[in-house]
Amino acid sequence: MTKKAIGFYTATSIVIANMIGTGVFTSLGYQVLDIKNGSSILLLWIIGGIVSLLGALCYAEIGTTFPRSGGEYNYLSKIYHPAIGFMSGFVSSTVAFAAPVAAAALALGKYSNNVFAVDPKITASFVVIALTMLHAFTIHIGSKFQTVFTGIKVLLIILFIGCGFFSGHTGDTGFVLNSATLGDVSTAAFAIALFFVSYSYSGWNAASYIAGEIDEPQRNLPKSLLFGTAIVTVLYVLLNYIFLYTAPIAELAGKDDVGFVSANFIFGDIGGKIISITIAILLVSSVSSMIIAGPRVSQTMGSDTKLLAFLGKKSKNNTPFNATVFQCVISLFFIFTATFSQVITYIGFTLLLFTFLTVFGLFIIRIKKMNTSDSFKTPFYPITPILFLVFNSWLLYYGITNKPYESLIGIATVLVGLVFYYLNQIIYHQKNEN
Repeated sequence: MTKKAIGFYTATSIVIANMIGTGVFTSLGYQVLDIKNGSSILLLWIIGGIVSLLGALCYAEIGTTFPRSGGEYNYLSKIYHPAIGFMSGFVSSTVAFAAPVAAAALALGKYSNNVFAVDPKITASFVVIALTMLHAFTIHIGSKFQTVFTGIKVLLIILFIGCGFFSGHTGDTGFVLNSATLGDVSTAAFAIALFFVSYSYSGWNAASYIAGEIDEPQRNLPKSLLFGTAIVTVLYVLLNYIFLYTAPIAELAGKDDVGFVSANFIFGDIGGKIISITIAILLVSSVSSMIIAGPRVSQTMGSDTKLLAFLGKKSKNNTPFNATVFQCVISLFFIFTATFSQVITYIGFTLLLFTFLTVFGLFIIRIKKMNTSDSFKTPFYPITPILFLVFNSWLLYYGITNKPYESLIGIATVLVGLVFYYLNQIIYHQKNEN
């Protein structure tokens, strides 16, 4: 049997790189607008990590039951109905990867703009186009690039955290669990802040999108999901602690480059600019990982759907060339039209919706005995999926009630996918009849 291009380390690096990106270097600025308690903020990130680990455990079983690239598109099609899978794939193909690619690239441009007077949109566009060309033509070089850049990213974050601990406490928030912390948990602001945290943790399921290209997926898919998510959870909690430990809340509030703000307090102006460029470099791997994962969904859909057949074509190097370029075009559109906070809420809601349906599908898999002896078995079933579903139900409720505009756009996008599905069915059947 031929060994596949993506091994455990590359798969894990894709999970880590998908997760560590725009959210952790930007979202704290929005969280502290309404939540001033340091312990409450850290609790947000701890909860986000625990829920992501619960999701990863569930996806490990689902992914090893249906080990094909495509993520939720593949899973929902087999568990429920092809129409449900198509809607998920449509969202992933059009916005769920393209928009975060744009957001991460824009954050990269914003951080680099702290040093170089170049329009963040120009920088973002250049990075997206360059990485698209890299991954559109080859998977082997792209895989090595991804692994190396992710390793550098993790090492630099650990270095930043270490320097923050020894820099001295110049922030103005405390970290003691008290009644104020418990009071924050019950507020709408806490739930909305969890939307940003949930977005920051999105990517814990990234390896499932490339399962068909992972070597020994029954073993390496669960390991990459769990190891990647656990590593990021620890880094996220420590990184946000350092942001709050080193910078006053007033300096962080409303800022979308909190890493730069914190770095100025740790290293001074010159050091802050160096760290700003460093974070920009870190975000390269985030953009890169999503440019790897996203087109695999589009390519899988294209191979199954006549209407989108052009996305299913691969290059001579076995890369999803058309799907990669297609995602690039949509990402460039978002770079020049969207705002960061709207993208986060909009994408966060739609991603939550489909991960909810996927994890709920684990009950169907068990009832119908769809899994095999080789499938990973989710520990503590059914408690693990129930806890994940309860948490996500809470977020979806607050999303609809507090961010109705973005949530309704997300639902509308899903319904457009349903229209495309039945349009494809009509065209396909008409051709067969003729």
